[in-house]
Amino acid sequence: MSLDDFSEGPDVSGKRVCGVDEAGRGPVMGPLVVAGCMVDDDRVLRDLGVKDSKKVAPKKREVLAEKIREVASYEITVMAAEDIDVLRERYTLNVIEAKLFATIIEKLDAEVAYVDAADTNEDEFRNHILKEIPGRQIISKHGADEIYPRVSAASILAKTKRDALIAEIGEEFGVPIGSGYPSDQTTTQFLKDWYSEHGDMPPHTRMSWKTVKRLINEVNMTSLGKFEEKDEESD
Repeated sequence: MSLDDFSEGPDVSGKRVCGVDEAGRGPVMGPLVVAGCMVDDDRVLRDLGVKDSKKVAPKKREVLAEKIREVASYEITVMAAEDIDVLRERYTLNVIEAKLFATIIEKLDAEVAYVDAADTNEDEFRNHILKEIPGRQIISKHGADEIYPRVSAASILAKTKRDALIAEIGEEFGVPIGSGYPSDQTTTQFLKDWYSEHGDMPPHTRMSWKTVKRLINEVNMTSLGKFEEKDEESD
């Protein structure tokens, strides 16, 4: 199934229309990036061959991102791991994302926005956005980055931005840190090694993530095991 198999749904002719998506919702390290892309006619994006960023190779994503920036209006916002932790004391991650989406839509002054629903309930996510910016037309869909070219383009902009920021973080530490996702063994090993050496997690870590507590427990249990082995040897 391709983007050409879908229609835009509501009549959006003559309106300012954008697509919004994020990159970095789930990682234990690094920022959350939200991007918005606005064009008068999405055929210009279809002609570029945009698609869900997860289905585009990294180098091609960079090329597409450059082309998107040439033909579209766009906005990108970045929320650091530390800020995510602070906000999670008051809000769910879904609400945090909705607030960021609303910020992007407002900056683009879009009347209509197609968004990739972060909530399991598409309507609930739309309502969270509308609480921030009432009066807009929000089309909230799961898999919107596979359906609407504007959202596909936004996903590419968000992903390339986050990849660049993760590369900068890796350079900051001077060692490989992986993608930042809990499923990435390079990332989890880096966090465990850092904690073992410093007794705390490194900057850019989302301390409110359950993964952090799990990794700390694993390091502490390993250390306790080594201590017990040495104690037995001394008996």
